[in-house]
Amino acid sequence: MDNIIQDINTLIKRRLEEREELLKKNVEPFAYSFDVDSYSDDIKNTFVEGENKVVKIAGRIMALRRMGKASFAHIQDMKGRIQIYIKKDDVGEDYEVFKLLDIGDIIGIEGFVFKTKTGEISVHTQKLRLLSKSIRPIPIVKEEVDENGNKIVHDQFVDKELRYRQRYVDLIVNPEVKDVFLKRSRMISSLRKFLDTNGYLEVETPVLQPLYGGAAAKPFVTHHNALNIPLYLRIADELYLKRLIVGGFDGVYEISKDFRNEGMDKTHNPEFTMMELYVAYKDYEWMMNFVELMVTTICKEVFGKLEFEIEGQSVNFASPWKRVSMVDSIIEKTGLNILSATDDELKAAIKKLGMEPDPNETRGKLIDGLFEIAVQGELIQPTFVMDYPLEISPLAKKHRSKQGVVERFEAFVLGREICNAFSELNDPIDQRGRFEDQLKQKEAGDEEAHQVDEDFIRALEFGMPPTAGLGIGIDRLVMLLTNQPSIRDVILFPLMRPEK
Repeated sequence: MDNIIQDINTLIKRRLEEREELLKKNVEPFAYSFDVDSYSDDIKNTFVEGENKVVKIAGRIMALRRMGKASFAHIQDMKGRIQIYIKKDDVGEDYEVFKLLDIGDIIGIEGFVFKTKTGEISVHTQKLRLLSKSIRPIPIVKEEVDENGNKIVHDQFVDKELRYRQRYVDLIVNPEVKDVFLKRSRMISSLRKFLDTNGYLEVETPVLQPLYGGAAAKPFVTHHNALNIPLYLRIADELYLKRLIVGGFDGVYEISKDFRNEGMDKTHNPEFTMMELYVAYKDYEWMMNFVELMVTTICKEVFGKLEFEIEGQSVNFASPWKRVSMVDSIIEKTGLNILSATDDELKAAIKKLGMEPDPNETRGKLIDGLFEIAVQGELIQPTFVMDYPLEISPLAKKHRSKQGVVERFEAFVLGREICNAFSELNDPIDQRGRFEDQLKQKEAGDEEAHQVDEDFIRALEFGMPPTAGLGIGIDRLVMLLTNQPSIRDVILFPLMRPEK
């Protein structure tokens, strides 16, 4: 490691010396602008033999091959890489600048497009300008072939923690990473277009809230100095969006950052992106059909397909998705009816499956844990799990024909939850009772239990129409469709421990 650091420091020292040389030649190492009119992939895709089209492109030098009075380089821009050819006789004094350039430097060139003798579409440079001198060397992958014909790769930027911390380097040297985030952006655009086309209004609700709610989670707490009050970073948008349904909007949605002060693993990051949608006069049955249509639309628009290879398994998002009852699915796997089972029976069932339940766990958490252990991991194809027990759904409407459950569903793919939806509870008396039950759980030690939100109850007392609500985890959906193993692979700057 010391040798690596020493080598890097030597390279930095040389590049700083090159910077000084450039300044002596009255060359600005960090330009103010450059008029780009073309991109690498577009140039290659529209190439016409003999046209000699003049282009202005800019990008980072990723490979460099100097050969006396003529040289080749590959530069990387937003859309890919392209070769450039630089001849001293063509660029004059600019060639002296070129000799002081390194891999990682950002340059702008003007020249004409041609095809080399080896058939590679390239740009013959006529003018060259340094746009940014790279002081710190970037890790460049090097390949060699041994005597047995095996390809050996050196200097790959593969350390996961380093890649997350230095995402800017990750994006430079690993093109597939950039592709994931381009697809993420296109997925969100497709989602937004789908919702707008269906007539729903995008709104913004508070990130800083005097009461947190809409989910079972611990919040991040802050303090407002002028008002001298505690505030919470939102854990969900639900209660504010439903206030807008009370106010007369028939359909509202928000694509937002939410924050939960919880553990971190492959599917959880404390800061994450949600889309929440609330539609008046609809119920959870309608919302299931809507989710199917929404996800299949995104799949077709962004990826051009409905069948994906994810973690070695073929997953088909085509409608209709399978629908199962949470109660029935647990009975099928364990023989236990969670609606009539005692807490001790729930704990015994969890133990039988090889897990040790927390002796102080609430009944709702025991049910949730039993489902996760017994059923969730086997839900490979897109599946709606319906009709959750009342104890774990304080904001959902009681089922119209089944005792002990609510009209709620979650969608699972490859054992991961990607969305949660209800026929929303709009009875203020019932809602107050649910909140009070949650308060008892909180007093008993459940830190994630819901608070009593008096203003939300007051809003319901004015009357909220029948409403279907949905929350969909953007990060988890991107993970699935881009086949990424961790939520940190689809968040540009995931939360990390401080560097030592």
